[in-house]
Amino acid sequence: MDIQPDPHEFTRDAWEDNAEIWDKRMGDEGNDFFNLLCWPAIASLLDIRPGRRYLDIACGNGLTSRRLAALGAQVTAFDFSSNLIEKAKARENPGSLIDYQVIDATDEQQLLSMGENRFDVALSNMALFDIANIEVLFQTLPRLLKPNGIFVFSLMHPCFNNSSSVHTVEESDNGEIKIVYSVKISRYMTPYHAKGLALRNQPKPQMYFERPLQYYLNLGFQNGFVLDGFEERAFPPDSPQTSLLGWGGKFSEIPPVVVIRFRRK
Repeated sequence: MDIQPDPHEFTRDAWEDNAEIWDKRMGDEGNDFFNLLCWPAIASLLDIRPGRRYLDIACGNGLTSRRLAALGAQVTAFDFSSNLIEKAKARENPGSLIDYQVIDATDEQQLLSMGENRFDVALSNMALFDIANIEVLFQTLPRLLKPNGIFVFSLMHPCFNNSSSVHTVEESDNGEIKIVYSVKISRYMTPYHAKGLALRNQPKPQMYFERPLQYYLNLGFQNGFVLDGFEERAFPPDSPQTSLLGWGGKFSEIPPVVVIRFRRK
């Protein structure tokens, strides 16, 4: 009998194995997805101010944490991959305002150990689809955030950039030759998980946990959040393609990223 691995443990093992190549690829500057799509919207929705206390959820190698700290924020950052946390700490300068911890976002007690009503802002950059069970996190965040605290998160756009999506290019002749780039989607409404590659040469595939937008929104509403910020981000038309059919300017009308802001009531 084929025994399927536990999705949560499979994901943890994958990120432990992929930590080194992920750290080298993202470095201190990030990639085009981060710099052109995610960070501009995140920075705008976060309204970053010195002295505020920020929680960076599933922080990876600390890329977003370092951006926040450079702007004067006090940051607590965590990830369930001890290897990624080691990489993040190795990139820190003396006197940094970042406190890195190894914490599992699916464990309520571990989350609460960081302190209730402690944080002004919580952030998760391109990570919630890597977490097998996000319900615990959404249920616990209102206890970690101060009143009127905000939670900003970015996602691979569930409508256009999920594990079922296929990039296509077509040529048509209607008196004029036209090349059209498009995305074909075969699954969206029903949550599912599937293996995928964040980086083409990473040692091990990770698990993507695909959920429709209504899943994230309703989970927030059910746990006392209101929606007060929403941005869909696409590459500018002059952006280069990372590969023949990779995300870039040819898909400038299709957003691969969405950034959402919730506010605690």
